[in-house]
Amino acid sequence: MSPRSSRIFVTGSADGLGRAAARALLEQGHGVVVHARNRKRLEAVRELLERGAEAVVGDLSDPGETLGVAEQVNRLGRMDAVIHNAAVGGGPQVLPVNVVAPYLLTARIRRPRRLIYISSGMHRGGRADPGGMDWSGSRATASYSDSKLFVTALAMAVARLWPDVFSNAVDPGWVPTKMGGPGAPDDLRLGYTTQVWLATSDDPEARTSGGYWYHMRRQEPARIVHDERFQDELLEELARFTGIRLAPGHTPTEEER
Repeated sequence: MSPRSSRIFVTGSADGLGRAAARALLEQGHGVVVHARNRKRLEAVRELLERGAEAVVGDLSDPGETLGVAEQVNRLGRMDAVIHNAAVGGGPQVLPVNVVAPYLLTARIRRPRRLIYISSGMHRGGRADPGGMDWSGSRATASYSDSKLFVTALAMAVARLWPDVFSNAVDPGWVPTKMGGPGAPDDLRLGYTTQVWLATSDDPEARTSGGYWYHMRRQEPARIVHDERFQDELLEELARFTGIRLAPGHTPTEEER
């Protein structure tokens, strides 16, 4: 891991992988901003706050509150990395939380050097049809697999459009969290180690972009996530729904890299 201290914002850090990642980052000496859905949920991160973490609050199923989360993060200063961990397993809120929120936070948080989007092996079963979705969450038009296909494509689109940022997707595996269930077969520690490594490490492999990672190794995602036409269609749908577009990127100099 990098000997330098970084500042990392972790969404959905009141439990599961997000909380585990936040705790590991604090143990390594990094500055951490945790996120809870509401003030009552801050109780779940009391231990992390007592150890020096800062907190932001907002319901990521609500675009207005999501923009409020971005404002809170920006008031705390520039982050070195953002881990887009928050997710729900299904229902009408699967698109607002799993896709719209990371899109809005990406667009509105002052651009960090590293972005990590939590995917799933289930993205391979998703439907590449962003035009047929109700992004508002009024109706359940998408599955969990659909949402993870979209957020993986978002990670690849950001890698393409923002060459000054390391943008990657991580499949944490089927791990024993509240969402995964107690019988999940994968190792919880391995589930968050990769995202922590991508957020902080000076390892040359961690300083790359456009990767799909599983347990510290690059893997090939569904081929469609690399399709620029699909990426652009997804970004256009999200921009149409939110009224917010991603700002253009710039090519970094050797000194910036």
